[in-house]
Amino acid sequence: MRPILTLRQYTEDLIVHSHEHAQLVFGLTGALDFEVDGRGSQVVQQSLVVIPSGFHHACGSPNGSRCLVLDVPDDQWIGQSLGEHAEASRRLLDNAGRLSLDAGQSQLVSWLANSQVDDPLIAQQGAVLLLASLNKARPDSVGGRRLPYDALNAHIDQYAAYPLQVADLARVAGLSSARLHARFVAECGQTPMDYIRSRRLHKAVALLRSSDLPIGEIASRVGYSSQSAFAAAVLREFGTSPGKLRREAGDK
Repeated sequence: MRPILTLRQYTEDLIVHSHEHAQLVFGLTGALDFEVDGRGSQVVQQSLVVIPSGFHHACGSPNGSRCLVLDVPDDQWIGQSLGEHAEASRRLLDNAGRLSLDAGQSQLVSWLANSQVDDPLIAQQGAVLLLASLNKARPDSVGGRRLPYDALNAHIDQYAAYPLQVADLARVAGLSSARLHARFVAECGQTPMDYIRSRRLHKAVALLRSSDLPIGEIASRVGYSSQSAFAAAVLREFGTSPGKLRREAGDK
């Protein structure tokens, strides 16, 4: 059985996953960039983020952060442990968002962070107290504007021949890599790297159909040093070969 309460250090390394249990992440020191269900926020001291069960999320902390994490065991545990508070806790855990803590809640988080949370009894009772104290909490509003696709596409097109990373697009969008990754998954159903690859290949198809450039030259212009790797990528994306795409264009 996984621990209910743990202390965790976060770094610039991007974490992207989902899990079949609800989770609360309480800020202790530093700032943790978070994206849950395509919505961005930052977890700092006196705040937390709610991650419902099964929700895709991403996080990372460029300058490092320390957090107290509550992994809720399951719905049965909520009913048995929270009693009359159970329904309020279920409602809280069903809605992704960032919440601010009042002075009393912050003191409780700080006390637990300095306690032996690896002790099962302290972890159990501490988790119950934390959830009960949040019964009337309401998520803060979080940003919801769409990504700047025109600027992102222009950047990909301009540098299609060069190595591109998630951090490159994050700078264009004015977001952290964690936020950008989750926003792409929520809005497009694909990762930023998948988006870059697809954009490059569509640019390549346009060149195949509208120019007489050698296929190897086109491959190089969209970031492929190997013509065979380029052909394999085109086949995966479009179900046909670069040569056939060019011939089809010539037949029209």
